[in-house]
Amino acid sequence: MKASDVLRDAVSVLKSSPAIDHWQRYKEEIEADELLAFVLDNDRVDPEEDIPADARRRFQRMVARRAQGEPVPLITGFSVFRGLEMIVRPGVFVPRDSTEYLAAQAVRRLRSRRRPIAVDLATGGGAVALAIANEVPRARVFGTDISARAVSIARTNADGLRLHATFVRGDLFGGLPRTLVEQVDVVTLHPPYVARGQLRELPEEIRRFEPVHTLTDRSVDGLGLIERAATESPTWLRLGGWLLVEVSPDRSRSVASVMRRKGFQEVRSTMDRGFKLTRVLVGRWRG
Repeated sequence: MKASDVLRDAVSVLKSSPAIDHWQRYKEEIEADELLAFVLDNDRVDPEEDIPADARRRFQRMVARRAQGEPVPLITGFSVFRGLEMIVRPGVFVPRDSTEYLAAQAVRRLRSRRRPIAVDLATGGGAVALAIANEVPRARVFGTDISARAVSIARTNADGLRLHATFVRGDLFGGLPRTLVEQVDVVTLHPPYVARGQLRELPEEIRRFEPVHTLTDRSVDGLGLIERAATESPTWLRLGGWLLVEVSPDRSRSVASVMRRKGFQEVRSTMDRGFKLTRVLVGRWRG
């Protein structure tokens, strides 16, 4: 069978799956192509290429796993984030393309500073922190996470990419050296913001395969961790430093309200034109 025929069958399977959130146009085609390229160990798939039977069977097994909701990065074991290939393992939140915009917003603010310091809270596998370290080499970058497994994977990613970033286990700013007090230029956070009563409403591919603590802080409104971050960040930020928080559009107003109430200025909601389903709320600490 040619690749085009194999891909057509796979796309049909994925499109009919109730476990997949079909929000993105051509999502199924993109994922099928990505999985087949992985099986063939190629950068891209030639539609006219003949696919050997053993490769076809392996590909079909992967498509079946995806049709059950398992994210592609968990199937392949890696994800590419702002050009960096990162290890992905169960038990740690899978980095999304949409979060690249959070990293971009941080990089833009750090590049103009002489000796910048960045802290990525709830860092997971370290995607945002390592993207910053890669694009602003002179920056001192720290990542924190409450999960020991996440910190371990983040450190493995840093070693594999030969990037310098410090990852520590801690609840938000817990574990950071006190020498960073009032020295941080940018704090980034992609928080668990799903209200505890809304977990069952999440797509199956998220609800079944992402750790619960990366989805919700168990608060009634989902703003508990965001409130804490906005409260604690001024202790660590230098004057003129920024807090950047990634959320879904329906939470942007409430998060902006929290940030203003905690004393942040220049608060606004920014949107990546490529991914209109997320927002990055930005706020500046003026003291």
